[in-house]
Amino acid sequence: MFRKGDTLVIASHNQGKIREIQKLLERFELKLISATDLKLPEPEETGLTFVENSVLKATEVMKACQLPCLADDSGLCVEALNGAPGIYSARWAEKEDGTRDFNHAFQKIFSMLDPTKSYAAHMTCVLTLAFPEGSANSLEGIVEGQISLPARGEHAFGYDPIFTPTGYNQTFAEMDRDLKSRLSHRGRAFDKLIHFLR
Repeated sequence: MFRKGDTLVIASHNQGKIREIQKLLERFELKLISATDLKLPEPEETGLTFVENSVLKATEVMKACQLPCLADDSGLCVEALNGAPGIYSARWAEKEDGTRDFNHAFQKIFSMLDPTKSYAAHMTCVLTLAFPEGSANSLEGIVEGQISLPARGEHAFGYDPIFTPTGYNQTFAEMDRDLKSRLSHRGRAFDKLIHFLR
């Protein structure tokens, strides 16, 4: 499907997400470029599920550049909030001035909950690989855990500082990057992608 040196476009403008995907794909020795590198606009996420948004992003960027594209749609789902923020996870981090600050999202979540307690949650990632000939394949990874304040960890990316996976005492932001990559929702989706590619 892919040979060494083939080009794959990462359909994202999120630098943290791009770096994580590059790390997960480095074994394939592909030429990885992002939608940001190509100066492509961010598609509007109008889907109602992670799968719909992932497919939308992959196919729109693929049509714009006519290259294979990989898109990721992911988010935090809190049981006590009926699955919110869910597909709106990134939007919950947006401030009035249009900038994105996940500390703002943390405060928003815990303004609706008891900030002294922990709450069951899971993180979901759907990867979609879209090709110019028209095929698109989606793969999902989920990791269960809990959210709590205060935010902890130096490797801040998205909701990682408040999310602790089941069976561990560290948040994702406190973990070694390799361990986090193996345990995370994105890592689990990538395990399925790697099996698919092989």
